[in-house]
Amino acid sequence: MKIYDAVRVREIDNYTIMKEPVESIDLMERAATRLAGWYVRHFNTSRRVVIFAGPGNNGGDALAMARLLAESQFRVDCYLLGFGRISEDCAINRDRLLSQGRAGLEEIGEGDILPEIDSQDVVVDGIFGSGLSRKVTGFPGNVIRYINEKAGMVIAIDIPSGLFGEDNNGNDYASVIRADYTLTFQFPFLSFFFDSNEPYVGRWRVHDIKLHPRIIQETDTPYRTIEKDEVLAMLPGRKRFSHKGTFGHALIISGCYGMMGAALLAGESCLRGGAGLVTLHVPRFGYNIIQTGFPEALVSMDQSDILFSAPPELSPYSAVGIGPGIGCKQNTGKGLKQLLETVKIPMVIDADGLNILSEHPEWYKLLPEGTILTPHPKEFDRLAGESKNSFQRHVKQREFSRKHNVIVVLKGAYTGIATPDGNYWFNTSGNPGMATGGSGDVLTGLITGLLAQGLQPREAALAGVYLHGLAGDLAVHESSEEAVIASDLMRQLGSAFREVRKMK
Repeated sequence: MKIYDAVRVREIDNYTIMKEPVESIDLMERAATRLAGWYVRHFNTSRRVVIFAGPGNNGGDALAMARLLAESQFRVDCYLLGFGRISEDCAINRDRLLSQGRAGLEEIGEGDILPEIDSQDVVVDGIFGSGLSRKVTGFPGNVIRYINEKAGMVIAIDIPSGLFGEDNNGNDYASVIRADYTLTFQFPFLSFFFDSNEPYVGRWRVHDIKLHPRIIQETDTPYRTIEKDEVLAMLPGRKRFSHKGTFGHALIISGCYGMMGAALLAGESCLRGGAGLVTLHVPRFGYNIIQTGFPEALVSMDQSDILFSAPPELSPYSAVGIGPGIGCKQNTGKGLKQLLETVKIPMVIDADGLNILSEHPEWYKLLPEGTILTPHPKEFDRLAGESKNSFQRHVKQREFSRKHNVIVVLKGAYTGIATPDGNYWFNTSGNPGMATGGSGDVLTGLITGLLAQGLQPREAALAGVYLHGLAGDLAVHESSEEAVIASDLMRQLGSAFREVRKMK
């Protein structure tokens, strides 16, 4: 799914109106029908619906929704806010609502007493849409703060009023609706994907209102979500006469004294990701642990008993992953630098590999083109400098990817993948149950396994992140968000592959 800024969305709306063709009021009716249909499926008629509509087209959507809900026997009271010139389509829907006569409608403005809101009421926010570019003040700001104080349940239409579609640096969050649900049309907004906006966006849903497919196809954007059909196209097939050598030999450099579990998780995930062979390079003391805990692995022993200090000869391998559980000792740093200076195969760097790298920014120039870095936010801040918020971190992520010609996988609720050409993908699989120790080790192993099979770095990153999240969703379905552990993700990788291949 593509993600556009508010200006592009308006252009796509206008193209649809001209080329479908469809009147703008009828496109609004199409959107309102989707809104009302969702509401009827999720709420019953016992709760009053209180709708706050602004004078623009967002308010028009809200008033059309009010009419449709009233037709379905919901108790609806509408308040049309008078703080600007009413749009033509909003006026039409106001008149239609009055003609219907089944919902209450009152126009209120500066100085009027705001209506009572009961804790059981469902408030619908249709005050401002996505075109907002400056923080809300005055009367509409007072209404927003009043709703936030009084309402027990809030549903925002298109975007929470007061929230900007992209960058909210400098915004006044006190004048932004705190929605429990946001119902948007055709595309999500960029701001939905950042943790600083979660208290305002709540759970969001995208409703297809059949905007013109040609203009969507032709209008470019650097932002997308990862889709299951795209992942399916990336996965290599398996022919009858394939053998283990067909699917590559992955090297995982991981583990130190007290952290050998990371090696086991990364190594087994790599093999379950489809690699034909997996070698774990571990400290000498880890030999028995690996041979006992992961009998399918080959073992390469470091010259050190307790840590990684130097990489093995790389010629047998088709991809390498480094970082899970290696620690940050000085000798380990020397080993990482030696790897960076000699590696000619695709590479993933995670965890302590990133922490060591961040201590030596002069090594960034040694990163081979297409190297995949998989930091969580704090690890990325060490690499690129502190950020005030998640959007600023996102901007730095894209800059870092372009500057150093690497792929940066920034892990989180909507893991984001930045590529050197400026493109960016958000992942929508996964859940909070994956916030558990070792989850990142599973991802490192999986991506390395996909690289070993010959996927290009971008494809390996996208497919790995999506499958990792999908495995997390399957694990939660069998257990719970609280009880999921990293090995559950690893064991669900087979089911995740099967789920993606169902599309064939």
